Amino acid sequence: MELTKRLLFLDDIRYPVDVYHYTKQDIYLRKDWHIARNYEQFVNRILENGLPEMISFDHDLADEHYWNNDAGSFVEKTGYDCAKWLIDYCMDNDLDLPEFYCHSMNPVGKENIESLLKNFKNIIN
Repeated sequence: MELTKRLLFLDDIRYPVDVYHYTKQDIYLRKDWHIARNYEQFVNRILENGLPEMISFDHDLADEHYWNNDAGSFVEKTGYDCAKWLIDYCMDNDLDLPEFYCHSMNPVGKENIESLLKNFKNIIN
């Protein structure tokens, strides 16, 4: 298992230092972030390297806002989908949820991710 880059940053366009500018949280100045730009990279990173110390979530991971009006379905997975996968992974492998933060600029998406992860953490404790 890789011992460096134990922080996972999920965002399709930003870098951790960009998030520092509006959160003022020093952790975003660390150099050991690994960046996942989409659901597949997020899942593969964890499957290949195990759980990181901390995950910082963005919600919107594509420009098309995920809704395909013609098909009436979501076309791209969001940070919320990543959070759901993370919970399943932790349950299936009897692992504790890593520390998490949601840096999304989408207030509804941010609240959904935070609520999902906090509720899971409360249930297992």
